[in-house]
Amino acid sequence: GSGKTNIAVNYALLLAAEGKKVCIADLDIVNPYFRTKDSAEALQKAGVELISPQFANSNVDLPALPAESYRLVQDKSVYGIMDIGGDDRGAYALGRYADAIKEENDYEMLFVFNKYRPLTPDAESAFEIMQEIEAACKVKFTAIVNNSNLGELTTAEDVINSVDSAEELSKLTGLPVKMTTVTENLVNNLNGKVENLFPLTLQKKII
Repeated sequence: GSGKTNIAVNYALLLAAEGKKVCIADLDIVNPYFRTKDSAEALQKAGVELISPQFANSNVDLPALPAESYRLVQDKSVYGIMDIGGDDRGAYALGRYADAIKEENDYEMLFVFNKYRPLTPDAESAFEIMQEIEAACKVKFTAIVNNSNLGELTTAEDVINSVDSAEELSKLTGLPVKMTTVTENLVNNLNGKVENLFPLTLQKKII
């Protein structure tokens, strides 16, 4: 619910626009509601390969990961993006790839922070969840994404008011804030006020 799937999809599209060969895998076994498969058409048009569970976007949801997802750690010619569930349960899905990821040692692991969520209202709470995830998957975070929002009610002021919390989390962890994500309609109101803005095109849920 923090917005990881939207960020993963938008990041994949950005890398593809830069001319990179990109593959994205839906490995979120915690929250099956928003799926990368909802953006399958946009990803296909951009030349991004999509790996998703067999039952994604159906009324059946099993906590099973597609076998072809191992390609993301085996094929060194692609930029692999994994959309992982945002707690220790979801992190176990990443754990099966941990040895290969650490052996290659060429990865980013981004913690998506939303200060307006009940579980992460402050830096200390978010840091605790980060530690739980790292312990479960055996992979360390490398950076933070500030995705603090209130859905469609989000204002530019809400984003600005989240910056201090994201910076506090950065100090607690020693990790940089890689980007602050905002919907495209807020970008013009925030240019020059918030650093490293990353505009998001929100995917539509396929019913």
